[in-house]
Amino acid sequence: MATMNKQLTLEISGLTDAGVVRDHSEDSIGSAADIGLVILADGMGGHNAGEIASDMAVNGIIDSLQHSVPETDTAIVDEESGFTHGTLLLHEAIQKANNEIFEAANDQPQCQGMGTTLVAALYYNDRVTIANVGDSRLYRLRVGALEQLTSDHTLLQELVDRGFYSQEEAEASLNRNVITRALGTEPNIQVDLQEEIVLPGDLYLLCSDGLNDMIPDEKILSTLSKFGGNLDKIGEDLIRQANSEGGRDNVSVILIRPKLSRSSVSGWLNRIISWFD
Repeated sequence: MATMNKQLTLEISGLTDAGVVRDHSEDSIGSAADIGLVILADGMGGHNAGEIASDMAVNGIIDSLQHSVPETDTAIVDEESGFTHGTLLLHEAIQKANNEIFEAANDQPQCQGMGTTLVAALYYNDRVTIANVGDSRLYRLRVGALEQLTSDHTLLQELVDRGFYSQEEAEASLNRNVITRALGTEPNIQVDLQEEIVLPGDLYLLCSDGLNDMIPDEKILSTLSKFGGNLDKIGEDLIRQANSEGGRDNVSVILIRPKLSRSSVSGWLNRIISWFD
């Protein structure tokens, strides 16, 4: 656990595994608890190019934010965009990483066609900024309910959104992994950004599709509630279950338990009480 600021600390546990079928992993995970950042990327491309792309994304974004976040009041809202400065810094770092991967893919023949999905979370004060591109996901467990906060950028999800498939039909489809957005495939990338309030007791899960393709959300929920909240054991069991169901892809997980300070929790309680006055 590392202290970020007076209001929030993070407990983080991350694991990655090649799975049963593949001989190496193209997933990359990383965190910088001192600035509140966790990040996961699932690479794609021939030979080892996917591994290169995901590594470039994770390390490039961490490096960018380690320089910019400490110099910025991340909670201040930018009047023009409506986002906090923390969200804008994360978006800028992702765009920079996208450009670097795109240029490397075009300049180096062995990297041609490489790209990577991305899901990242930046925690500050009593909130979190979530950014995603592709089909790596972020889930939140709150008061016993599991919610997927990110939307998959896949062809199948677009068809579900347009009413061509039901969610049940989509889960049974063989084409559910055709992604429509990835870092490094275009000179500019559209990033989904959202800001959420962090509440006491929240538990967050970032994962590559090697997890949720193998085990349903119901099993993810039950596993998050096991082991007395031990994050290392929860992560190990999630990966074990994915591999026992076939392990057709690399599988990576990052678990985050934010812990709010007493003053921050008191502020929330006072705010809730004021709603009923």
